[in-house]
Amino acid sequence: MSDPLERIAAALERLSPPQPGAADWLSAPAYVWDAAPRAVEAIAAPALALLQGIDPQKALVTENVARLAAGHAAHDMLLWGARGMGKSALLRAAVRAAQEADPVKIALVQVAPEALNGLSGLFTGLGKVDRRFLVFIDDLGFEDGDSAGPRALRSWLEGGVEARPANVRLAVTSNRRAIVPRHLSEQDDPINPRDAVDDKLALADRFGLSIGFHACSQDEYLAIVAGYAAALGLAFDESAALEWAKRRGARSGRVAWQFVTELAGRAGRAL
Repeated sequence: MSDPLERIAAALERLSPPQPGAADWLSAPAYVWDAAPRAVEAIAAPALALLQGIDPQKALVTENVARLAAGHAAHDMLLWGARGMGKSALLRAAVRAAQEADPVKIALVQVAPEALNGLSGLFTGLGKVDRRFLVFIDDLGFEDGDSAGPRALRSWLEGGVEARPANVRLAVTSNRRAIVPRHLSEQDDPINPRDAVDDKLALADRFGLSIGFHACSQDEYLAIVAGYAAALGLAFDESAALEWAKRRGARSGRVAWQFVTELAGRAGRAL
């Protein structure tokens, strides 16, 4: 390039490359969104039948996702509680099941927690697409002292002047029922003991469905192991499964899958 203007233009383009084109929100079953969308070719999720020990939760989630896919009224969902009990797996599996009848009806959009400040813009864009979307935030939590994040999400869920798109609903998983941290000292405020607590619970109250997940019993844990093992054609010993859970210090669907992974490895099987 001998022309100085051409060299300057090339340098500027390297510093500020062209923005990617608009997302094709009709082409994929799922997307990952972190300021920009990325299509996902297949949703990684177990079959609904393999998610055992959470039958009431499974019924609520799958019914709500089916309503959304059909274009009917549906709720935002908060799935909270024990780690490893299938909260995010259930959401993914429910969307995949809803896509079996018609893959174009609904898509899953997973949003990184750090991209929350762009959530309103994402929903505005999705509202213009002739498709239903379940926007999914996994393991959401806020640090102590962070009041801006929870209040922004709360305002968006309910109470804003702009109508929310009917074809988009939000699903959040969290280990905490209130999502934000709470402390016993909040209940001992001598001025107004309820204000601090009510303010933090207000975010969770914005979800139409708040579904709790609890640690499974020994029988439920063994049933989960048995379901995975049967689906993969693996034999297992109950005492070995219980010993595995004891060493892990927990009984959950995640621990059950880790044990089955160990069984497959010992058998020389790939998963």
